[in-house]
Amino acid sequence: MATIMDYLKWRGDLGLKQDMFNEVDNLILSELAYVDLKDFVPAAGSGSCITIRQAAADFFDLNDEKDLRQARTFIWEAPFLMREMAKYPRFAQMELCNYRECFDDVQQMQFAAFQVKMQDGTTYIAFRGTDDTITGWKEDFNMSFIQPVPSQLAAAEYIRDTVRGGSGKLRLGGHSKGGNLAIYAAVRAPARIKRRIIEVYNNDGPGFDHDMLAEKDYQEMLPRIKSIVPEDSVVGMLLEHEEHYMVVKSSQSGIMQHDAMSWQVSGRHFETVSQVSQSSRRLNEAVSSWINSLTPKQRAEFVDTLFSIITASGAGTLSDIRAERFESASAAWKKYAALDHGTKQMLRKMLRALSGELGRVHKSEHSRKEKT
Repeated sequence: MATIMDYLKWRGDLGLKQDMFNEVDNLILSELAYVDLKDFVPAAGSGSCITIRQAAADFFDLNDEKDLRQARTFIWEAPFLMREMAKYPRFAQMELCNYRECFDDVQQMQFAAFQVKMQDGTTYIAFRGTDDTITGWKEDFNMSFIQPVPSQLAAAEYIRDTVRGGSGKLRLGGHSKGGNLAIYAAVRAPARIKRRIIEVYNNDGPGFDHDMLAEKDYQEMLPRIKSIVPEDSVVGMLLEHEEHYMVVKSSQSGIMQHDAMSWQVSGRHFETVSQVSQSSRRLNEAVSSWINSLTPKQRAEFVDTLFSIITASGAGTLSDIRAERFESASAAWKKYAALDHGTKQMLRKMLRALSGELGRVHKSEHSRKEKT
């Protein structure tokens, strides 16, 4: 089964003037946002740029490949994707600029973005998705009762600060939360910037609440929003979606189809199916129905309890989560005991999804690392 790594070999020799920008290019640039490039890409407002080829060379000069491969994280392949991009004319001379990053445990905020200037005269603005940190994932869950979350405000500010002059066309995109941030930034952009936006890509990112979907600004941006989710989508089906979405095949299962490196590619397009899986529909209908039955205060209490159990287990990142860790989280389980029956059931579903699926994926990741 082919992935975006294979696509680079198939299409990498063709520039954007020979073969125009497509949905797979979008995903590749969204995945690039997971690489920690703060020491390599010029900061927002500096006026400088660096090519992907040079950024990759500088990054691997300062980072040990063995350490990168041993990283226990579902986004471990991103630096190696960047190195492959640097080999091919389609991506090597794209220029990266206006890098901005912010991580704040207190505000429960994880944000990063940069711009990619392309040979066809357009700019792709890439927003980083949820990384492996517990802080990043808690911010995702906070979206169920806080609108906007700090990263959404940061995304809107980033657009206002960095896209002022010029008249070139813009594409915005990201994977996971990055896709949500791309939509939020586009909807909240000043009119003069909004007119330049031709596409907004949401790659398996969560939606918004009913109030956001009803806004005039959102409805006007809706025709330009392109959402892509895997068959067993969980994250990308959270909250409300009004846009049509493309459903792609994945080599993974369950929640780990969220790993976009597993999405299947054929030529310059994704391999698709007509709808998300029955299990995805059932889970997301249950979650949506349950969330809509709670007050914002009850949602906040649920999220706090869920992440109290996770952190009390000793997990510092999503990849640290193991079912057996929860047995020692006695302090957090006291909070669990005080919850009503329905909330306890949903909490168990969430913990099973995170620990069970992630436990299985570590085996497949280890196998992939050995092969590469």
